[in-house]
Amino acid sequence: AAKWLTEYGSLDAIVAHADEIKGKVGDKLRAHIDQLPLSRQLATIHCDVPLDEKPEDMRLGTPDIGVLTRLSEQLEIRSLLKGIGPAPATDADPATIAPADPPPVRLPDPVTRNYQTIFSTEQLSDWLQRIESAELVAFDTETTGLDYMQAEIVGLSFALDAGDAAYLPLAHRYVGAPDQLDRSDTLAKLKPWLENPAAHKVGHHLKYDAHVLANHGIRLAGMRHDTMLESYVLDSTATRHDLDSVAKKYLGVDTIHFEDVAGKGAKQITFDQVSVEQAGEYAAEDADITLRLHRQLWPQLAAVPGLVELYEYIEQPLVPVLTRMEETGVLVDTRLLRTMSGEFAEKMAALEKAAHQEAGHPFNLNSPKQLQAVLFDELKLPVRQYTPTKQPSTNEDALAELADEYPLPRLILDYRSLSKLKSTYTDKLPELVCARTGRIHTSYHQAVAATGRLSSSDPNLQNIPIRSDEGRRIRQAFVARKGCVLLAADYSQIELRIMAHLSGDEGLLGAFAEDRDIHQATAAEVFDTPLAEVSKDQRRSAKAINFGLIYGMSAFGLARQLGISREE
Repeated sequence: AAKWLTEYGSLDAIVAHADEIKGKVGDKLRAHIDQLPLSRQLATIHCDVPLDEKPEDMRLGTPDIGVLTRLSEQLEIRSLLKGIGPAPATDADPATIAPADPPPVRLPDPVTRNYQTIFSTEQLSDWLQRIESAELVAFDTETTGLDYMQAEIVGLSFALDAGDAAYLPLAHRYVGAPDQLDRSDTLAKLKPWLENPAAHKVGHHLKYDAHVLANHGIRLAGMRHDTMLESYVLDSTATRHDLDSVAKKYLGVDTIHFEDVAGKGAKQITFDQVSVEQAGEYAAEDADITLRLHRQLWPQLAAVPGLVELYEYIEQPLVPVLTRMEETGVLVDTRLLRTMSGEFAEKMAALEKAAHQEAGHPFNLNSPKQLQAVLFDELKLPVRQYTPTKQPSTNEDALAELADEYPLPRLILDYRSLSKLKSTYTDKLPELVCARTGRIHTSYHQAVAATGRLSSSDPNLQNIPIRSDEGRRIRQAFVARKGCVLLAADYSQIELRIMAHLSGDEGLLGAFAEDRDIHQATAAEVFDTPLAEVSKDQRRSAKAINFGLIYGMSAFGLARQLGISREE
């Protein structure tokens, strides 16, 4: 457009010479030339609109700090509050500010920080005495890494009141690091308090701290409150419940981030290499903010009996259970996984060869650009989806739409499926086995899913495939130790029972009253098969049908999920 305007001088001149513009871009201009007047009208600034104000009326005046502060607090505009400072006394009418309902979260009173770093036995004795006599202590660990099975303690922090916190460095190991108290001796002095169930502690994600202390022979007890879980129970739909995010949301405080003291990316250092001066401010703040967060969140929880019950009787007691589960780990048959890796590699090679034959020449199956050229430029397959840059898409959805009619997209999908299983599971899982325990130790997360479900990561053990034969074989690699068994327990068709209750459907109610398997009954009907002869695959398909009905799946979506035609 800029080129044309330079050449022809105006939009009207471009329209007059539209037939002279060559190429695809000229074709597009001519195809949409009728839209140009409307576009120009929409983009034109009208200078004749009558206004009540004059330009001089719009000059910046002196702000009413009192009204502005109250409005900013009500709307939780934290950045504005920082800029305007404390509000002076004002005669502004409070009625001009509509009260929030429910009451808005208020910024805490300015807190004077009194952070200490503990270097001497005298300081330690003083803090230990204060800690042991306190009703509730905010507590945090600083470690060498995030892997809870390998991480070692670098230091600990404590907070007894807002702004009253201390950091106890124990293992900073950089050149020029100051002398620190002996880690083993110091942890031995702290052990009675750490293991005392009557010594109440509050932390943020205390399960991790419990793991790290266990690596040093200490069993953390007295985990009275966890601000991560308080935030989660109070509002499970909040996007994140990490300390930085929760502090920003409920306290309006921008905390010191880990990256601020340890760096980012490839240049990030471990915490034992962070200077004690920087570490002290960061770690003491973590404990201080945790205590202040608890004082902000707990009254809000306590005001709703149902939330208190959920927090005290489900989420909190679950922490030590998950801690034991993570420590125990999961046993896998690494020999079976390696055998499967070899088999997958052979199948992938065969699929690659078949794909090359379909294309008529070798190409890189893992290259979207080369695949795009083969499918759409050479074989002239129809383009069903486009990328954001308007290129023909080769993603899974796009290939799935073509796979029913053309062999090459199906070969690519099968190749990608095996490649993902191999790289994610059969190759990766044996590498994640802990040398000390011979098991895989995942992390179970309480405060992620808004529905209340657990999730797991590093590795994700809740997403092992089951629809394909290869996926089901991978599940066979998860085994019990000798003399034990694996037991699976699940709610019996809970969503369908809810649907039967809400709908009052006689067929569903009758099936449940007779204790029949709903999915099996659906399969028998759909596939015209005697109930006793329904296969596992038929039942699995019927399950997809039943849930598809509940959640509004289309015929197209069901066809894709089951790998059948829409007519079927």
